[in-house]
Amino acid sequence: MIQEVRLTSRMGSEIPTVDLDGGLLAPGFIDCQVNGGGGIMFNDQPDPAAIAAIIQAHRAYGTTGLLPTLISDDWATMTAAAQAVHAARSDQLPGLLGVHFEGPYLNPARNGAHAAAQIRALDDGAMELFARTDLGAVVVTLAPETVPPGTIRRLHDAGVRVCAGHCAPNSEQIAAALDEGLAGFTHLFNAMPPLVSREPGVVGAALADGNTWCGVIVDGHHVDPVALASVGSDLRTFQLSGHAVTVDGGRCTLPDGTLAGSCLDMAGAVRNTHNLLDLPLEEALRMASLYPAEFLGMSNVRGRIRAGYRADLVLLDDDLNVRRTWIGGELAVH
Repeated sequence: MIQEVRLTSRMGSEIPTVDLDGGLLAPGFIDCQVNGGGGIMFNDQPDPAAIAAIIQAHRAYGTTGLLPTLISDDWATMTAAAQAVHAARSDQLPGLLGVHFEGPYLNPARNGAHAAAQIRALDDGAMELFARTDLGAVVVTLAPETVPPGTIRRLHDAGVRVCAGHCAPNSEQIAAALDEGLAGFTHLFNAMPPLVSREPGVVGAALADGNTWCGVIVDGHHVDPVALASVGSDLRTFQLSGHAVTVDGGRCTLPDGTLAGSCLDMAGAVRNTHNLLDLPLEEALRMASLYPAEFLGMSNVRGRIRAGYRADLVLLDDDLNVRRTWIGGELAVH
C-alpha cells in the first residue's frame, strides 16, 4: 500500500530510498482480456498453475492486474476455469483480479476465431456460474441480440459486467441492452458490423454513450483477443479452438488468413496509443491503468499513484519499454 506521496526534497534521511535512474514511474497496467501468455492458453489449461504462468508472463510488460479470459468452450472447461480462478484467489495469487468469459453466448455470424460448434444459447447454469461471488470481478462478453429480454439486467444486478461483443444488434436492441445495464464493448470495431450512416448499431452506441467502457486493440492490425499464448514466449504457432494459428509480424492468423488475435502486450498498447494515435502520454497511461480500474470498480485502490492505493507500479524508459514492475510493493520484474 502507498502510504504517502512526497517530494524527494522533503524526504528524511531515515526513509529508505530506491534510485530509479531516471525513467517514468506509472501506475501498473490492468488488462481485462488476457487469453494466455508464456506459451499457455487458458482454454487449453484452465487451472491455477496456468493462471500463475500467464500472470508471470504479462508482468514483464507492466501488467500488475488482469482477468484470465476464456473464449467460447464447452461447459466442463467453463466450470474448470471458474474453479481455477476460485482456487488461485483463495491462494491470494498477486495480479489476479477476476475472470472474463468471452462467449460462448455470441452471434454465430460474428464468431471470428471462436469455434462455431461451441456457440450456443445462454442457460440458467451459465447465469449461476457468472453470478458467483468468489471469482472476483466477472466480465461476460455476449451478443445482446441473442439473449432474452431481462438477461443483462439480471447479470448486472448480480454484479457481473456485461459487454457486447461478437454481435450484430440493431440500434433498438443495443439501446435495450444499455437500458438493462450493459457495461461496455469488447474489442470495439472487431467482430461486429461497421458504423454506417443510417444504422449506427453497436459501434455508434458505444461511441455515443458516455457511461460505458470500450476495449480497443491498438496493434495496428484490428484483431480480436488482446493477448494470446504467444505473449511472453517465442511461439510462432499455437492452437486456438482447434485451429493452428501462425504468428508473423505481430499478426496471428488462421490457415485461411483470418485474423485470430495478437501478440500485443499492455506496454506495446501504451506505445502504440501514444505514438500511432498521437494521444498524450498521460492519457495513454490512464487508458492502461485508471480506466480499466474504473470499469472493474477498483479505482479506489488501483490506477493511481496516491496514498491509500496499492503499490502496483511500472517503471518505463524513454522509449516506454518496461524496466521494472512492482506488485503490492514487491519488485516483480527487474
